[in-house]
Amino acid sequence: MKKQDYLERILTARVYDVATETPLELAPNLTRRLGNNLWLKREDMQAVFSFKLRGAYNKMVNLPAATLKRGVIAASAGNHAQGVALAAQTLGCTATIVMPVTTPQIKVDAVRARGAKVILHGDSYDEAYGHAREVERSKGLTFVHPYDDPEVIAGQGTIGMEILRQHTQPLHAIFVPIGGGGLISGIAAYVKRLRPEVRMVGVEPVDADAMHRSLKSARRVRLDHVGLFADGVAVKQFGSETFRLCRELVDEVVLADTDAMCAAIKDVFEDTRAILEPAGALAIAGAKAYFERTRIRGVNAVAVASGANMNFDRLRFVSEEAELGEAREAIIAVTIPERPGSFKTFCSLVGARNITEFNYRYGDAKVAHVFVGVQVRDRAETEELVRSLRREGLEALDFTDNELAKLHVRHLVGGHAPARMHDEMLYRFEFPERPGALMKFLNAMSRGWNISLFHYRNHGADYGRVLVGMQVPQQDKKKFETFLEGLGYPYHDESRNPAYRLFLG
Repeated sequence: MKKQDYLERILTARVYDVATETPLELAPNLTRRLGNNLWLKREDMQAVFSFKLRGAYNKMVNLPAATLKRGVIAASAGNHAQGVALAAQTLGCTATIVMPVTTPQIKVDAVRARGAKVILHGDSYDEAYGHAREVERSKGLTFVHPYDDPEVIAGQGTIGMEILRQHTQPLHAIFVPIGGGGLISGIAAYVKRLRPEVRMVGVEPVDADAMHRSLKSARRVRLDHVGLFADGVAVKQFGSETFRLCRELVDEVVLADTDAMCAAIKDVFEDTRAILEPAGALAIAGAKAYFERTRIRGVNAVAVASGANMNFDRLRFVSEEAELGEAREAIIAVTIPERPGSFKTFCSLVGARNITEFNYRYGDAKVAHVFVGVQVRDRAETEELVRSLRREGLEALDFTDNELAKLHVRHLVGGHAPARMHDEMLYRFEFPERPGALMKFLNAMSRGWNISLFHYRNHGADYGRVLVGMQVPQQDKKKFETFLEGLGYPYHDESRNPAYRLFLG
């Protein structure tokens, strides 16, 4: 299908029976900090707090009456599900939604409140999708694809139509989150037809970057694992039609990590008092990264705030990570000589900065170790603080970007292994959070090797974080590697991490 065909489809899309034309709002604080006018396309203000109702309704309203009567089925991590449920409620048909068991409860409840039947299946969208296609065949239902369907793409493309109508001045770029690719495909199909000079910039999480990899290799890449924090874009492989459109119309894809998404959530809250979900803030995080990298100033840009279906208890985690994402908190490990005055020297160098965390551990007769969190203005201040500590003869390591330090060590300081501990290996794992998930993980780890350290964290995220120390004899190393590969969870070897050696090893 050519661009002009999509232009006609978008212009005639039936979305406004259920959707509203959302505002395009200037984000004043972000604009000032970035040196560019950043406009937020507020799709979080839709009836289902997400853009997804546009494509779902446009697809379903164009189905024959007999097809609608039999009912529809969809697979979704939440936002598409709510769009399908609302469309079904409006059109008077039945809807069945298959959702991953990791879906935030707020989204599950919202779908059920619209009268749809919910089936929880699998840990990811892909597993839910496979089960939905099985139910589709067995029940004779019609599948409403969340992104790889021309009618769905055209429905999402009405956002691009609204942006160009609302913003008539020169526009440098539009930043759009990418999961399956339906949103950016629709917006790009419209915008590039009328304003080809506007850059279309997709944004993906670093741990769900299928489009980024695929555009680089000129083929559709399927990921083995995807990060679950931004559940709305946790897709292992996007569609063939969305890939075709993105190859032709998307100028580039930038990546954002969890800390950056949390920081973007905080940024949007400070500008609007609205709380976006991680996928909803992804485009804002990408815009910040793009302008920091390119150093472009004085232009207009739009970021699509795509959704606000956030679990309230996840805010604990978001708040904790937001300062790190903005580089406004530094995490530093300092080795202090055990001699009079050295601790005072350390305190004087930290100065009047606000301390967010402080852990002190006696090492031996010669040194002690301090693990400290400090509020700073930016990364440059962190670097200067580390340099000043080193100038005074204090060994200092910047752990601000050290995942082991951020997620686990800061909660475990003081746990050095005894001298008799041999053959300890340290691994960090992530697994989808669901009832019984921790016990399942523990059972899987019970393979005869001694567990010497265990730390589990889940503060409102969709996945649990586990740090495991295991004593594995040298002759069992190959067997242990085989076990890790068969476990089915993403893992990271942290045995050589300096944070482990300083505070836990």
